[in-house]
Amino acid sequence: MGLTAVGLGSGLDINNIVKVLVDAEKVPKQASMDAKEADIQGEISAFGSIKSSLTTFQDALEALSDASTFAPRSVTLNQKSYLSATATEEAVAGSYNIQVEQLAESQKLGTGVVADPQAAIGAGALDFTVNGDSFTVDVAAEDSLQEIMKKINEAEDNVGVNATIVTDDSGSRLILSSKETGIDNQITLGASGDAALTGVFGTTTELQPAKDSIIHIDGLKVTSASNSVDGAIQGVTLDLNKADIGETTKVTIANDDDKIIDNIESFVESYNELMTTLADLTAYNADTEKSSTLQGDSLPRGIQSQMRGILGGLFDTRDGQKSTSMFGITIDRYGKMEIDTDKLKGAVENDIGSLNDLFTAEETGLAARLDSAVEVYAGTGGLIDGREDSLDNQLKRIEEDREALDTRMLAYENRLYAQFNAMDLAVSQLTAQSSDLQARFDALPGFTRD
Repeated sequence: MGLTAVGLGSGLDINNIVKVLVDAEKVPKQASMDAKEADIQGEISAFGSIKSSLTTFQDALEALSDASTFAPRSVTLNQKSYLSATATEEAVAGSYNIQVEQLAESQKLGTGVVADPQAAIGAGALDFTVNGDSFTVDVAAEDSLQEIMKKINEAEDNVGVNATIVTDDSGSRLILSSKETGIDNQITLGASGDAALTGVFGTTTELQPAKDSIIHIDGLKVTSASNSVDGAIQGVTLDLNKADIGETTKVTIANDDDKIIDNIESFVESYNELMTTLADLTAYNADTEKSSTLQGDSLPRGIQSQMRGILGGLFDTRDGQKSTSMFGITIDRYGKMEIDTDKLKGAVENDIGSLNDLFTAEETGLAARLDSAVEVYAGTGGLIDGREDSLDNQLKRIEEDREALDTRMLAYENRLYAQFNAMDLAVSQLTAQSSDLQARFDALPGFTRD
């Protein structure tokens, strides 16, 4: 607030009069700005909702753009104590009887014993070799067993050795373990230098031998350096848990048609959620005569139109051009997708190759076309980003208009106070003059008031 006045001369409430006049000028303009700002914020929120729905839909498209989505395999085991299994689309349906004879293990070596792991041992070098690869650890004269352990573990060229200190009744020693399991990953250690160092590291004791895993698949022996056996059965990975040659685990690989249908249903659900979002934001309620935030906006209508156009098109497959409706996927009059479950199941069972082509073909498949359309709107620098930038600029202009209005209203308020103060002073002066004249008249001889 600028100047103030109490209206001593005129008796008027000048502060209130000025407030009323300023508010009459300022409040309608503020209300107009508030309404515009609320509308813009509503549009920004609406476009944010559309972008979020498009991104979610894009995630569903990504799953359907991968050919493996249309060749999932289910894996069942008659027991889970000895192994677990996973299968890719390369696996062939069938059953396999598997026995786990031996688990793969890493080698463990124990060095000689020292009385104090913090005491210096002696200078020299330790040469390690694992599976044909080597590295060397230089030992300084002041290095203790603790320091040597640290140097081994932190060596940048360490090719696969872990070191730890174990202390028992006889003293402390390093336990050297190969990081990887399997016979090929045995550790060879050579020590040179001071006698004390070679005495501790020159001779090691094997505490645990390196072992390959051994399994039998339908009677065929398979060895592996790891307990994760990959490739023994095409497209199948076996993770071994426990060994017992007397126990047989039956692994059954089957085509997972239900998984394919689930993936397509998830895609349809995501698409319909997107269409619902667009419809809600562009609707007009005839009963209430109220429009949604983006009613009449060309951008959401453009998305709807493009999506329907793509879904209603033809797609190249190994069996010629086909439409989504030929696989039981149609568009209703509201723009939502519907699935004829029986027809889709029939396609999955009898025409999976064409269904795969329709969805996953690079650039020309349904997933690729829809993704390209989504990217135009929701991608970085896309149409939605452009619209949001424009709306942000409008908000900035409104804020600038607010500041300009405040400046004008302050100047207007100051002018009003100046005018009313001048009037009040004039009234005060006139009142004083009137009182003075009256006093003079009263002092004249023979003057009386009527």
